[in-house]
Amino acid sequence: MTGPGRDTETGPERGTGPALRPRRPATRPLLALAALCAALFTAVAVTVAVRHGAPLAPERAAHRWALAHRGEPLRATAGALTATGTGPVPYLMAVLAGLLAGRGARGRLRAVACAVAVLAVGQAVRYGLMELLARPRPTTADWVGRASGYAFPSGHATTSALAAGLLAWGIARYAGRGPARTWSAVLALWAVAVGLTRVYLGVHWPGDVLGGWLLAGTVLSLALLQERYVLPDRYAADGLPDSGGAGPA
Repeated sequence: MTGPGRDTETGPERGTGPALRPRRPATRPLLALAALCAALFTAVAVTVAVRHGAPLAPERAAHRWALAHRGEPLRATAGALTATGTGPVPYLMAVLAGLLAGRGARGRLRAVACAVAVLAVGQAVRYGLMELLARPRPTTADWVGRASGYAFPSGHATTSALAAGLLAWGIARYAGRGPARTWSAVLALWAVAVGLTRVYLGVHWPGDVLGGWLLAGTVLSLALLQERYVLPDRYAADGLPDSGGAGPA
């Protein structure tokens, strides 16, 4: 690799020199990650269901801490930050991810559609689980933010983690590993911060946020396994070795 967007084995891309051709994601590590996230999510969900939504002692302690530390400007900052975890912002991030990842008009359109679809599917799964488990939120007297529906898993935590993962993927496909590491860290911090604001604002228990992160991790891992179908023009037709060292696909 000679710099972002360069690989001496492929042809020109975006008029800046030889194109970056990504290595296929390693199938086994991604499957293992998806299985781990799914197993942990299931454990959290079962705990919620068995207790009929009643919070655990650590969740009650975190909630009490949040109630006792709501001074300004933290409260206003948390309110502004939590607003970025829902509405148009995550979808704009998914669109940007697709535009960065795709090559050519058709490739970008396909990548945008798939990125938005991953976000939408993740939200739909989250909503279905939320209705199924029907975990009550903390009492409304403790809220200092807007919320609706049941508590588990947190919609803001799920959506922001999905959007962060998608944009990190898009940046990695556009700029290479160096910039991707930096931006992945920034995006991860943003998603974590959005999730924590839901507890700080009193509208979620910590388990709701953890469940949202685990659900997003499961969806993102499974989605990344389909990358070769989303970006077929970025992989060699004769079989490109994946990053797990498993040999030609």
